[in-house]
Amino acid sequence: MLQHCLAERAERPIRSTGRRAMTPTRSRPRIALYSHDTVGLGHLRRNLLIAETLAASPVEASVLVVAGSAEANVFARPRGVDYLTLPGISKECAGYEARSLDVSLHELVRLRGQTIRAALDGFEPDLFIVDKVPRGAIAELNPTLRELRRRGRTFCVLGLRDVLDEPEAVRREWEALRNEEAIHDFYDAIWVYGDPNVYDPVREYGLSVEVAKKVRYLGYFDRPGSDKPGELRAPRRRNSPIPEERFVLCTVGGGQDGAALALAFASARLPDGLHGVLLTGPFMPEEIRRDLHRLEAKQSRLHVIDLTNEPTELVRRAERVIAMAGYNTACELVSLEKPTLFVPRVEPRREQWIRAERFAQLGLADICLPSELTPARIEAWLAGPAPRPDRSRIDFSGRERIRDLVLELLPPCAPERRILAT
Repeated sequence: MLQHCLAERAERPIRSTGRRAMTPTRSRPRIALYSHDTVGLGHLRRNLLIAETLAASPVEASVLVVAGSAEANVFARPRGVDYLTLPGISKECAGYEARSLDVSLHELVRLRGQTIRAALDGFEPDLFIVDKVPRGAIAELNPTLRELRRRGRTFCVLGLRDVLDEPEAVRREWEALRNEEAIHDFYDAIWVYGDPNVYDPVREYGLSVEVAKKVRYLGYFDRPGSDKPGELRAPRRRNSPIPEERFVLCTVGGGQDGAALALAFASARLPDGLHGVLLTGPFMPEEIRRDLHRLEAKQSRLHVIDLTNEPTELVRRAERVIAMAGYNTACELVSLEKPTLFVPRVEPRREQWIRAERFAQLGLADICLPSELTPARIEAWLAGPAPRPDRSRIDFSGRERIRDLVLELLPPCAPERRILAT
């Protein structure tokens, strides 16, 4: 597939300087990752996991993560990875707006677009991976993508999670944004971070034959530190917010629409011997956050954490988990084989509901619709059996496959690198 994409790219009328994809004088390949991050932390966390994977051996890439969320700086920064955080865009009911700056949306998009283009002009990536949105937020990537294609030095990939939304909504959105046109003009490949036996976006969304030819299924992303035989667990950090006692975890993603689940969990009676940990996320409305901390003050076994740089460690130590069904959360819970109750978002997108339903059909989790959510429903689930899901039911080879694909594209074979290796 990759050779086909490269051959197809070579046939296009692209003006090139004749340089190879990987500059010979570099000791490490350069990779740039982009996520628009207008809502929540999902795109950012997926990109950070990819960056960590590609910066490690054997790829040993130098990775620049272009993120639309300042929260990127909360998470660990592996060696070889650095962040460029853009002024934030927030997606509200009335549409997009600046998250913090007192500027118009037009000014903000222009500022972000110019920043991205300047950064990639200087960084000169060998590989550019764009998360989910082919043209970027509000088409802010168009100038950068045109310039990368004009130069002909960068292999461009569109990375898609397993589920985008219900099929009709995706078809309408892609047609309105001319996404297939962008894929034709700018992208060499599409990497789907999922298992087509769970959900196949090519079939579900009726993607064209030309677009389908560029698709490669990588599998879901496993999580470092999963409980595999012989694998060391990460040591508990000093001053960690994770309690020593046995606990059930409730996590609501970024928190912007997790108030109902958070309040229901904080109001539920916990089984004897179990503590409750609630991770609210950085975008939880402040008035709800205050209510949750008031409930915490009244219950000695409830711990409310606003934000942590060790969310996977929280999941790994939990006995059970109640969560929304975003991509990263679902991958973590199943890969770590945690008994899970999904309370998926059902509007404005049905992405989480579709994913939760498919996972439940495979026996990997239980589901509670938001309309059925009460403290009593949570109490009943906590009192019931808790079989561990069997992660072997779906493909979790995503990290290994993305590493292998990048090694195939950008083999670390520059002479200077061989000298350093010796």
